Amino acid sequence: MTLRFADDSRAGRFLRSPSARALAALALVVLIGAIFNADGAFFRWHTHRDMLRHISVFGILACGMTLVIITSGIDLAVGSVLGLSAVLFSLFSLQLGWPAWLAILACLLAGAACGLTSGGLVAKFRLQPFIATLAMMVFARGLAKWISGGRKISTAVQLADGRFEYREVPPVFKVIGSKLFAENIAVVTIIFLACVLVCYVLLAKLRWGRHLYAIGGNEEAARLSGVPVARTKLLAYGLGGLLSAVAGICHAVQEQQGDPEAGSSYELTAIAIVVIGGTNMNGGKGGMGLTLIGAMTIGYLEKILSINAVGEATRLMLTGLIIVGAVLFQRHRK
Repeated sequence: MTLRFADDSRAGRFLRSPSARALAALALVVLIGAIFNADGAFFRWHTHRDMLRHISVFGILACGMTLVIITSGIDLAVGSVLGLSAVLFSLFSLQLGWPAWLAILACLLAGAACGLTSGGLVAKFRLQPFIATLAMMVFARGLAKWISGGRKISTAVQLADGRFEYREVPPVFKVIGSKLFAENIAVVTIIFLACVLVCYVLLAKLRWGRHLYAIGGNEEAARLSGVPVARTKLLAYGLGGLLSAVAGICHAVQEQQGDPEAGSSYELTAIAIVVIGGTNMNGGKGGMGLTLIGAMTIGYLEKILSINAVGEATRLMLTGLIIVGAVLFQRHRK
């Protein structure tokens, strides 16, 4: 009897660990893929390679979302900022012929400006994060449509006489869209992993990261302890906007165009990745390792459903159910 109690106690401690629960969810999804393997398609390397490439853009968004959620906030604008950045990058690179470094810098600054604006509304004007980022979501989407004229920005440039001239795809598109290591790992995936690493360092190794956790745990106590709450929040949202711009550049490269509708509902997938990974929606708990596991879980789930020819409607409903289950499980195990 005593031995059973000890075993139960160890199991309980295991389940109370967010990383253990996230890994268990990932293992369960992989097991499902092994069972429903679509005539062995799940066991082929290209399936895993394509999954990583597909989930990378969402994962980059989730990195920024993790920083914001740890502060007990939310950023609904990341998908719209992605669309705006994709339009700007395509316009600068494909049609205006800007140098790659200048086009990338301009997009990163635009994304950071959107994030800082949202952060300013939250930190300085004390707007609810939901309202502030909802306003930015609508504004950034409208700005993307205004800049693009409501059309996709591609290599086809309309001349004054109405004819179309097709421009060559610039080298930066070919570089970011390429695959390395015998075409086994996409550059976009490497960019995603680099974003995870940078955000991990910011959270785990710097004082600013500890400030984020303190604000999410108890904002008033953090303020009384001398934490610069407004500045810390501002930087979190600014980095979220910056990472959205990185995702927008990667998306434009993958599609070889800038679509003003790009990124629509991507914020929901980013939130799903963060939540399924185990970062607490109430703030104060979480990390980039959990977000990486969450991205893998969502990526494998979508890939398994895709190779088994499950329709998009069913995939969306399943994802919604999984998000609710993940949140309820978090609450149960607090």
